[in-house]
Amino acid sequence: MSLQILGILAFVFALLFSVMVHEAGHYLTAKRFGMKVTEFFVGFGRRIWSTQRGETEFGIKAIPAGGYCKIIGMTPDEPLSADEKPRAFIAGTIPQRLIVLGAGSFLHFVLGFILIFTLLSGIGISQTSSKIQSVSDCIPQSANEICSATSTPSPAKSIGLQPGDRIVGINGEKFKEWNKLRDALRAAPNQSVTLNIERNGQTLDLPVVLSAREVDGKKIGVLGVINAQERNRLNPFLAIWRSVTITGEFLKASVAALFSLPSKIPQLISATFGNAERDPNGLVGVVGAARIAGDAVGSTLSFADKLATFLLMIATLNIFVG
Repeated sequence: MSLQILGILAFVFALLFSVMVHEAGHYLTAKRFGMKVTEFFVGFGRRIWSTQRGETEFGIKAIPAGGYCKIIGMTPDEPLSADEKPRAFIAGTIPQRLIVLGAGSFLHFVLGFILIFTLLSGIGISQTSSKIQSVSDCIPQSANEICSATSTPSPAKSIGLQPGDRIVGINGEKFKEWNKLRDALRAAPNQSVTLNIERNGQTLDLPVVLSAREVDGKKIGVLGVINAQERNRLNPFLAIWRSVTITGEFLKASVAALFSLPSKIPQLISATFGNAERDPNGLVGVVGAARIAGDAVGSTLSFADKLATFLLMIATLNIFVG
């Protein structure tokens, strides 16, 4: 079995698990308020497997396209016995009915939050670090320029920077994040700075004159290094805060996507079932999402990156459908 097919199957399983969590929200709150739940099924169509537990039949059906939790008395005209009427959905108070109806969506948000927290604190996020992966021979001024023996050495090469060195500061100012250190370098084209380097447990101060490159009509400072990617895990307390923030951002994006839904449905259908090119900013259906999951698992990414991508997809899906 190819990794791509394995990724698709894993996505389908995760989707069904999300459905089960959603229906569990309805089931647990309904039981808490004394309502009678007669069926709890994942899937639709013909029964594949079921078991009776108390007054509820739990099972799996043939078509893995959703699920349902059957609570008696969802409509006023449903025939009920005298014993069942007090336990009907419509017999509950308005707050109870609202809680039962909203519990499934609430658990989607909870599941999305848990997946994001697991990603941030357990797996970590691959980020550009201050550790040097390679040193450029020169500073090309265009995409077509190639370094040669007569090219001016890059500032990094001229001062002897090596793969494995870690740039920890500039002019004595320490930086914890590479993005901020990079911005400080870019703000100093053709200027002399002192790089604070860690190499084999020692700290070195290396003066260097940065080169300049024009980007969008503006000159920026260039050192001439390619940085390594490192996995960063957040401590649990910070991961909780970041998970709340990211969940909120995903929720805002989901609401915005709902408003654009009608105009994007035709393109979604064409891309999913036809040969039309998919809009990178457009909607992705279940089939499209399964394909993306399969491509991610079948890619050359590391196992941790594959798992992180997969968890982020499932978290996003849960927050959106919630």
